[in-house]
This record gives sequence, structure tokens and C-alpha cells, in this order.
Amino acid sequence: MKLLGVRADPLSGVRRRAALQAASERATGGTRPADSAAFLGLSETDLTAPVQAALTTLFSEIDELRQEVGRLKARLNEAEVLADEDALTPLLNRRAFMRELKRTVTFAQRYGGPASLIYFDLDGLKAVNDRFGHATGDAALKAVAERLSANVRESDIVGRLGGDEFGVILAQADLPAAEAKAASLAAAVEAEPVQCGEWLAPLRVSYGVREIDPAGSAEQSLAEADAAMYARKRAARETG
Repeated sequence: MKLLGVRADPLSGVRRRAALQAASERATGGTRPADSAAFLGLSETDLTAPVQAALTTLFSEIDELRQEVGRLKARLNEAEVLADEDALTPLLNRRAFMRELKRTVTFAQRYGGPASLIYFDLDGLKAVNDRFGHATGDAALKAVAERLSANVRESDIVGRLGGDEFGVILAQADLPAAEAKAASLAAAVEAEPVQCGEWLAPLRVSYGVREIDPAGSAEQSLAEADAAMYARKRAARETG
């Protein structure tokens, strides 16, 4: 006896599972056999209009699901990138920079070899903001970021630590090499003023350098480089 109100499913049991398997292979880019009917366990006589309609609907739904999964992955990737980017400059933000610094410390602990950290501070940013406006101050920060990035190796890492402070991780660089690199980076940053409209704002930076201690932590290395930067800044004020 046929129950009223219940529609018969043209794909059921083993054949429905086979259809789902075929749809899954199609969604993941797998190759379906040329003889689809044989693969699904269906004879040509089984491929009635309702069965073909059900298969078409099933494959369409799987395709839509695959496309939606692709869109979700793209949005997740975009969110991960945005979570690591500084809001103003094309650099890593502090969170992402500290993650890379921790990886550098771990690498040094495991494999040895030198690595160093430079801590930069853009001098007089408040004065630039007060005299020329915040647009010029932002332009100065962007110029520092671009000049630092343009003058390091691909293996080095540059980040904005917040406000007017920047960090550079130098792979395979001991303290003397890092000191020399810091001086050249400072010279590159200060080479030209920043122009914003009719204004020309000079750039001056202070820096501190520390070779990363494999026995220490990322936070310790950052604090030591920061302290070295302030010591250099104080010395410059006293001698100037």
C-alpha cells in the first residue's frame, strides 16, 4: 500500500550513497568515470526522468556547497591577513611581529646561529603633528615603514610596534653586523624629508640593537633593544 503524502525517493539505499560519492568527487575535483551510470550502479533503464532530475539537483547542490566553502575560505584568509597588518602602514602589527620574534628565538634555541633585533623610534612625531598636522605625521610613519622595508632582505622582518616605534628582526646577523645595518637603515630613513602638500617634514630616528639571546624570551629581547634605543637617545641629547 502506498502511503498518501509521501513521495518516493528515486535514489535510495546503495545507489543514493553511490550518487553522493560521485557528487563528492565532482565537488573536490576528482575525475568521474566516463560511464556514470555504471559508476552509480545504475543501468540505462534505471536512468528514468525522475532519477536524472534527482541527480541533477544533487550535483547542483554539491556545486553550490563547494562554491560557498571556497568563499568562506577566502574570507578567512582575508581576515587572517588583516589581523596581522598594521592599520596604517604596510607592515606587521605588534601581535604578528611578536609571533615572528618568538619563532626566531625558538629557531636560535634549536639550531643555533645569530639573529638580532633593532628597535627604531621616530623622533619628534608629536612636533610634526603639532606643526604640520596629523596627515603629515601619518605620511612620516608610512615613509619610515616603506624605507625600512625597502632596505632589508627578504628573510628579515619589519613591524610597527605601535605609535612611532618600529622593529626589525635580522636573520643570521650578529651584533656588529646588526649595528652596521641599523646605521644604514637610519641613514636611509633620514635621507629625505617627507612632503605633504606644501610642507616638508624632516625625519629623524633613534635606534637600539640587541643580539637575540637563545636562552631568553622574545619579550626580553624586545625590552633590551628598547632600553638600548632610549640609552642612545639620551646620549644624543646630552652630547647635542
